Amino acid sequence: MKNKITELIANNIEGLSKDEIFSLIEIPPKPELGDFAFPCFRLAKTMHKAPQMIASDIKEKIGDVDFIDRIDVQGAYLNFFANKNIYIKNMVDAALEENFGGSTVGNGKTICIDYSSPNVAKNFHVGHLRTTIIGNSLYKIFSKLGYKVVRINHLGDWGTQFGKLIVAYKAWGNEDAVKKDGVAELMKLYVKFHEEAEKKPELNDEARAWFNRMENGDQEALDIWQWFKDISIVEYKRTYDLLGMDFDYYLGESFYRDKTDAIVAKLKSANLLMESDGANIVNLDDYDMAPCLILKNDGSSIYATRDLAAVFYRKETYDFSKCLYVTGQEQKLHFAQVFKVVELLGNEWAKDELIHIPYGLVSLEGAKLSTRSGNIIYAEDILLEAVAKIKDIIEEKNPDIEDKEETAKKIGVGAVIFNDLYNQRIKDVSFKWEKLLNFDGETGPYVQYTYARCASILRKLDGFCVDTDIDYNVLDDGDALALLKEISRFPKVVADAAEKYEPSVVARFAVDVAQAFNKFYNSNRINVDDEVVRKARATVVYITKNTIKNAMLLLGIECPERM
Repeated sequence: MKNKITELIANNIEGLSKDEIFSLIEIPPKPELGDFAFPCFRLAKTMHKAPQMIASDIKEKIGDVDFIDRIDVQGAYLNFFANKNIYIKNMVDAALEENFGGSTVGNGKTICIDYSSPNVAKNFHVGHLRTTIIGNSLYKIFSKLGYKVVRINHLGDWGTQFGKLIVAYKAWGNEDAVKKDGVAELMKLYVKFHEEAEKKPELNDEARAWFNRMENGDQEALDIWQWFKDISIVEYKRTYDLLGMDFDYYLGESFYRDKTDAIVAKLKSANLLMESDGANIVNLDDYDMAPCLILKNDGSSIYATRDLAAVFYRKETYDFSKCLYVTGQEQKLHFAQVFKVVELLGNEWAKDELIHIPYGLVSLEGAKLSTRSGNIIYAEDILLEAVAKIKDIIEEKNPDIEDKEETAKKIGVGAVIFNDLYNQRIKDVSFKWEKLLNFDGETGPYVQYTYARCASILRKLDGFCVDTDIDYNVLDDGDALALLKEISRFPKVVADAAEKYEPSVVARFAVDVAQAFNKFYNSNRINVDDEVVRKARATVVYITKNTIKNAMLLLGIECPERM
């Protein structure tokens, strides 16, 4: 319907493209103002008329159209009242399409997403959940739009911190303790190193020496490092399994260590590398940025060097149209430096194709999380606690439900994910159990409960099958129409979420649909004797169920059939 109205307007004005017209068309805030509205402000300059006069002229030129009941001029707005039968049929037909909400805009294009990326030998704490959850949702959103998405877990598995850990392990570690407690024991050693290094600063020199041995291929150093890495990945995958996600590649910093020499050579060849206090840097004063450190004064690489190597490797290997980096906003300068260095090496594509996607901090009931001090909360523990709390609620409310364990997992894990994605990613997130697990608020459990309600209604309708041979007049009431309008936004919601790299757009849409459905459900009985009415309303229930399911899947959340 919006496309048809766009065509109508485009055929009767000049100065705006169809895409511009389409983007300007709004959904009025109140039904009495029409189904669609077109503002005429932008035409005032080119047409040298008052917007209200322009609106009146366009209305006169359009005249009578079969799919429009009437057109009103309200100030500078042209308000369109769609023919309800045609409008509803269009919305129902669209919502029943197999890939409703998706498109082919990304066909033939590849997007790389660098996300999660925990530091090896450190625990996967609540702070890592944000990059993991946001990145996974963006993967699903862009896949829905037809893109080939390469999911990369850029593990922090190289650097001086491993020298520190080796020193700590050799001084205070125990092989059996590491085998038994894994990353938790490695974290204790890491914290112990920093405590001791405050008293004995020379330990930092030992750590740097061990990392140099790693860089130079020393077998003992590499064997210990590989052992730490293997232990870590096993634990990380347990958390990923809980979240129901995986990666195409676990290509950490170490993968690029033999590719950094080529980067240094490129920078030298381009006369970009300069010495500073024994280190090698790229000066970025002209761009109001601190210098980008490439090689430390002992000649070893740094994460910027490896990030540069990763950019070129990904461009050559995947030929991406965009490469997204989902990390905390505290890394904004780092990525600005890296992207600028890529551009200075003669790669104009860096301006549009390399994108840092920052997000805010995370806390549990307001307590910030820190790795070095040992004040840490495991992501796995948070997820399992959410599942346990939901299981307690199920035992109280519906103890006979089938698949109790799986249902509790879907709701508990979904609640954590939804709590993260409901607010804009740049905002800080706090885990508050009372809010997170609420079945009545703007939460994951509320949306999942609405889905389960739809599933329950459809199970009780014997012989119901979906087709478009329904009486659309039945759906002409305010609540049914409002729900269908809400659902019809799905394609634009997905496109907006991709354009803004903002999964919260989808999460808020899911809540809006759930709220609109519950209003419809409270004012319209579904299982009525009149078969015509029952079939039409059941079709709306079916469409709602599918739309909620697909919106939640874009967030990385599954909906249980029963709750």
